Amino acid sequence: MINQISFKEQKPTLYIVSTPIGNLKDITYRAIEILSSVDYILAEDTRVTDKLLKHYFINKKLISYHEHNKFEKEELILKLLSENNHIALVSDAGTPMISDPGYEITQTVMQNEYPVVAIPGASALLTALITSNIAPMPFIFIGFLPRKQSDQKTFLEKYKSYQEALIIYESPKRIEKTLQVIYEVYGNRKISLARELTKKFETITNGYIEDILKTELNLLGEYVLIIEGNQIEVDYNEITIEAHVLLYIKQGYTEKEALKLVAKDRNVKKSDIYQAYKIK
Repeated sequence: MINQISFKEQKPTLYIVSTPIGNLKDITYRAIEILSSVDYILAEDTRVTDKLLKHYFINKKLISYHEHNKFEKEELILKLLSENNHIALVSDAGTPMISDPGYEITQTVMQNEYPVVAIPGASALLTALITSNIAPMPFIFIGFLPRKQSDQKTFLEKYKSYQEALIIYESPKRIEKTLQVIYEVYGNRKISLARELTKKFETITNGYIEDILKTELNLLGEYVLIIEGNQIEVDYNEITIEAHVLLYIKQGYTEKEALKLVAKDRNVKKSDIYQAYKIK
């Protein structure tokens, strides 16, 4: 039995609802309650969402909302909220906005002073990470790489020195070529390939890139790649303070944060690093 939530005294809200990534049972009670209670559901693919709703005997008005119409639908969504309607946003699978549409509309809704509430649930990247046999923290989620191999190499080079595990999504059509590019840029690192997560033919392959390149991969189902971070110890005495600071800045740290980290790495006072860096 599905419980309905009463929204009578609540300001019209946009709910960001996580849906199953494969097995339809991987959905929370709260997500079912919200989907059963809202007035409209924004769906990346209405056909996919319709199957999920029918499975849980939910009958709601679906509105197509995807990458190619997300801006033209903003006016309609704001109009519905102004008319006191509650709306849920779902993607085909997993959590919206994670390599799926949703970011722009949440910004617009917030700017118009309507609440945005997240309903957490399944996530392909976390599901793959915890079975990867690679240290799960810290990690960096990248999403899909650029299509061109030359752009992929340039992009991957930025993360080459990072010690964090890298998480990438990839199409089965491009997985073999992408693995080759990763090998060319990073060498023979540990990697995990996960496909068809939570489904009948779920497959998780853990090992080293060189070995996996020799195997025959199943070219069905989107892949989640977990790449081990750079494990090569850096002798900081062999690089300049400037290069050391820039190493951290390239990883996304501010200059102030980088100076503090360099001082810690070299076991000296931050003021000494600051002075040396500014004199350079």
